[in-house]
Amino acid sequence: MQTDVLVSVPITGSGQFTDQTPTNLARCRVKAVYIIPTATAGSLVLRDGGSGGAVKATLNTVASASQPTYILFPGEGLVFQTAVYGAVTNLGSATIFYG
Repeated sequence: MQTDVLVSVPITGSGQFTDQTPTNLARCRVKAVYIIPTATAGSLVLRDGGSGGAVKATLNTVASASQPTYILFPGEGLVFQTAVYGAVTNLGSATIFYG
């Protein structure tokens, strides 16, 4: 099924992803992630619902502040039933593309 693809507000620390309003995202499918790393290797853990929610993906980054990472999820993307939470470690920022 085709849906509009939207972009979240970038997060720089752990927390809920929001739309441009900013309002916390509800049920959606994450289609892609854009990560700006720091000079230290880091990670982004995507959870469904909140900090204690089910882990949907763990994405590790290289130690390079000048090498952003773009990950496109195959098919319809990752479905999040309640909310999209990002646990951030050593990242400049993380942005999701969703629909």
